[in-house]
Amino acid sequence: MDKEKERLQKKYNDYVKQVTPTHNLWWNMAKAFVTGGIICCIGQFILNVCVNYGLDQKTSGSWCSMLLILLSVLLTGLNLYPSIANWGGAGALVPITGFANGVAAPAIEFQKEGQVFGIGCKIFTIAGPVILYGIFSSWVLGLIYWVLKWWGMV
Repeated sequence: MDKEKERLQKKYNDYVKQVTPTHNLWWNMAKAFVTGGIICCIGQFILNVCVNYGLDQKTSGSWCSMLLILLSVLLTGLNLYPSIANWGGAGALVPITGFANGVAAPAIEFQKEGQVFGIGCKIFTIAGPVILYGIFSSWVLGLIYWVLKWWGMV
């Protein structure tokens, strides 16, 4: 009976080894760096064009953010952004474009369930925890600041 268990365990271990994907950390980091760099270069290009048209730096930054979000949502709608994110990993998911993709993808996926129960309920399934964490941590840090200021430490 022990030999049978050992044989099954070995067979299972071989199967797990076969189906477990192998990752090359350095290659994945290089792809993320290139992808994030390309997104940043596009953003810098937008900033430069805006400044060349006479906009100030703050307004140019706003236009850059809006256009990067628009581009991300369009690429998500055309089902191209997931391919970019699969190849580029964190390089495509960390910037503002990744956040826009995280909001647009569920909205597109659940639109067939209707405006309220589809898009309205599911739009923040990916981005919701990020928003919640951001708001909650801002509240906690504000409370800490208020207490420290009240005690005269700040």
